[in-house]
Amino acid sequence: MSYFLNTDEIVQTIRMIEQEHLDVRTITLGLSLLDCATGDIKRTADKVYEKICREAHDLVPVGEAIEREFGIPIVNKRVSVTPVALIAGGCGDDLVPIAEAMDRAAREVGVNYIGGFSALVQKGFTTGDRSLIASIPEALARTERVCASVNVGSTRAGINMDAVAEMGRTVKRAAALTAAQGGMACAKLVVFANAVEDNPFMAGAFHGVGEPECEVHVGVSGPGVVQHALQSVHGQPFDVVAETVKKTAFRITRMGQLVAQEASARLGVPFGIVDLSLAPTPAVGDSVAAVLEEMGLESVGAPGTTAALALLNDAVKKGGVMASPHVGGLSGAFIPVSEDAGMIAGRLTIEKLEAMTCVCSVGLDMIAVPGDTTAETISAIIADEAAIGMVNNKTTAVRIIPAPGKTVGDTVAFGGLLGSAPVMPVNRCSAAEFIARGGRIPAPLHSLKN
Repeated sequence: MSYFLNTDEIVQTIRMIEQEHLDVRTITLGLSLLDCATGDIKRTADKVYEKICREAHDLVPVGEAIEREFGIPIVNKRVSVTPVALIAGGCGDDLVPIAEAMDRAAREVGVNYIGGFSALVQKGFTTGDRSLIASIPEALARTERVCASVNVGSTRAGINMDAVAEMGRTVKRAAALTAAQGGMACAKLVVFANAVEDNPFMAGAFHGVGEPECEVHVGVSGPGVVQHALQSVHGQPFDVVAETVKKTAFRITRMGQLVAQEASARLGVPFGIVDLSLAPTPAVGDSVAAVLEEMGLESVGAPGTTAALALLNDAVKKGGVMASPHVGGLSGAFIPVSEDAGMIAGRLTIEKLEAMTCVCSVGLDMIAVPGDTTAETISAIIADEAAIGMVNNKTTAVRIIPAPGKTVGDTVAFGGLLGSAPVMPVNRCSAAEFIARGGRIPAPLHSLKN
């Protein structure tokens, strides 16, 4: 299907790029590694490296060519692969060599990050799942560009509380191994409920088993564009606010659709999806928090924040789905604390952020907590988020950094798009006995839809 911009859309797009921080946040190549499974760790790692280098060789040059020709900034070029646990059966307990092969391949083809050092354990563990999870801390500590994720729950399966407990311990080990970098490994690790198979955003991207051999996804972004649009309707009713966001999301997604189709044609692979998510950066003027404050909140975190975020998330979806035939991924509004200048400056608590995750994309994202936070407390936070996702049939996630040696009021700096995070207080009441029960939290009744 061909795609054209009219003159007015071109002028608006130029203004949004030059003045309002509009960009394509990522072009992500999804790649199946199912044919790389051999049962031998070295052979599997070699095949993973060779396939990524072969199939993703042109991704960065194509992305850069589209940037030059269309004048559209494309911030990241990335690769997502089949969850590694699915190809690691029989490869032993240490899967770090596969992560290292992924990292070498990512460097070779020039992508920023590669996602898919992942396991799907919402209903239980395979041998490969256990090996993968045990390898995560060392894998993330020894690689630069590899991202990991584990899905511990779903609306259909319930919540695997044994996996939740293990992920609390895994996060702590990952933080300890990268203590000199502020626990940086944890910034590349996401724990999901209801993970999606076509997510282009890191750190949670992986290429699902229902996806084709290879495909290209695009993640758009434009909080600054939405904020600027809302300035023109200052003080007007929420009906007008919602309509303004919808129209703006439509224009943002049209640009993403153009880039996705162009990348698909040049790479010779199918177009997967456009992810509509408003993904902020630490740059001033590129903040989801600022959008919420433009609606009339004194500060993000104030009473009314959750309602404002619900409106924003819904209006973004309604506007975006009219601009592309294939909308997917997470598609909504992200609230990663360290990556949003307004969130960093806001009046937020973990409890308020948890409430906000009920109505937006994903969950507790890039949250720094004191380094002495226990594994059981981290597991309980993961369980709370997974419960929100399970009951509401939505994707939720936790990306939490127990910053070694840091306490409340300190700041952890990661640099680049990851920004810096204030260390937030955590409820000190123990959840150890709760987490120690293990087993599965059953799926809700409304999961039975057949």
